[in-house]
Amino acid sequence: MKLHLNDTFNKELTADTDTSNTRRQVFGACYSFVTPRVPSNPQLLHVTTEVADLIGLSKDDLTSKEFLEVVSGSKILPETQPFAMAYAGHQFGNWAGQLGDGRAINLFEVINNKKRWALQLKGAGETPYSRNADGLAVLRSSIREHLCSEAMFHLGVPTTRSLSLVTTGDKVLRDILYNGNPAYEDGAVVCRVAPSFIRFGNFELLAARKDLPNLKALADYTIHHFYPQIKETGKEKYLAFYQEVVNRTVDMIVEWQRVGFVHGVMNTDNMSILGLTIDYGPYGWLEDYNPDWTPNTTDAEGKRYRFRNQPDIALWNLIQLGNALYPLIEDIPAMETILNSYSHHFDAKFPLMMQEKLGLTSVYDSDFQDELTTLLTAYETDMTIFYRNLANVLKSDSPEIALSKIEYAFYQSDAIVTTIKTSWFNWMEAYLKKLNEDSISDTDRKVRMNKVNPKYVLRNYMAQLAIDAAEKEDYTLINEFHELLKHPYDEQPQNEKWFAKRPDWARNKVGCSMLSCSS
Repeated sequence: MKLHLNDTFNKELTADTDTSNTRRQVFGACYSFVTPRVPSNPQLLHVTTEVADLIGLSKDDLTSKEFLEVVSGSKILPETQPFAMAYAGHQFGNWAGQLGDGRAINLFEVINNKKRWALQLKGAGETPYSRNADGLAVLRSSIREHLCSEAMFHLGVPTTRSLSLVTTGDKVLRDILYNGNPAYEDGAVVCRVAPSFIRFGNFELLAARKDLPNLKALADYTIHHFYPQIKETGKEKYLAFYQEVVNRTVDMIVEWQRVGFVHGVMNTDNMSILGLTIDYGPYGWLEDYNPDWTPNTTDAEGKRYRFRNQPDIALWNLIQLGNALYPLIEDIPAMETILNSYSHHFDAKFPLMMQEKLGLTSVYDSDFQDELTTLLTAYETDMTIFYRNLANVLKSDSPEIALSKIEYAFYQSDAIVTTIKTSWFNWMEAYLKKLNEDSISDTDRKVRMNKVNPKYVLRNYMAQLAIDAAEKEDYTLINEFHELLKHPYDEQPQNEKWFAKRPDWARNKVGCSMLSCSS
């Protein structure tokens, strides 16, 4: 393999002076050097050729022995020094102290086509930050991360990418429901790719320890490499940096809400400083439109990270980042102005996005949108199918005909009777009126709606089907879904069977309705 290696994080920032791979508190450093665990019998299950091309790998490279060795952790490339990042975080709203890369190992950085990419193995063994865990990952969670990273990218959502999925040939002990019934599962490693994996928590750890030199160095490093447009100096530089992170975070959250994605673990250590979706643990897509749904069993009671809460949680996390950056700025009014811009930015982008989903160019009507949310929530209605099929409504349709075009989205269409049917009828009548007030043609509107309302998403039951098959050494669904989700906005008539509501068997099945953080 010929890669243009160009490490910076582990060259420009402070390393842990203790090179032993023992669980411990790490002070005065941004990372610790580690060596990936060598698996007993690695096998390449899937590789994303588009991501390989991003970093400068050829198709021949992907079939080489060296490629498998590198992405499985079996081999360290010459002149590279793998490391695990040190960071802290607020987990479910509570300060957790030092966390760090407990099972993620950064391999190296590359430059290709004037863009920087970092490669990171998830599940490649313990690090000083593993606490009481083994640093490994299982096949089921690795499949979910590999497929979802790419699905989100093709949906147009800012995200980290996934280069490869490898089984290790080793068994990993996990208690999937944390109920005292652990079992051995197949081990796996995912090679993640992003410009950087720096999180809010990297800054939080240094600020909490009052390590101002390293805090400043980390901020300067991040700005220099990933926000080069910032030319200010002094505190103005860090204010501009904070503003950029706020803006990117808003953009990411709006995209999550657009496609019905629920992250499930929006802890500050899972928030990318680049505004990327990072750490695909117990995520999920809204099947029936339930704003209070969370995919995370750990969050089942408080539902802190439920779908409707994501915009507010992102703001809460940005406040924690602000607290971490405060020692570099020391200007509370200026920082409050930036935080206030979050709501202004979100309140400007969110209504526009919702209008685009409905294909409307008229002024945003909050009452009309609120009524739709109430209706979608009242009886189980599939979010993805509803918005996609709404594009088939014509200006000339009667309310009855228009309703029939979205009926497939109802999980129990025979329950849409009496009052609820009247409410749907009235909403559709108002929608048709708005359509007829717009000058855009039915054809053009459908094209525009189909660009923002995906037909195919990685539904929770689909991911579970791929996992169930893979555990029997059948990897065809991984390939099928990977190809399907490259074109989520296309009709793909040959794949129509995946444009379907959650089947009844998946309603309460582990892995389909909710997931734990066990991975």
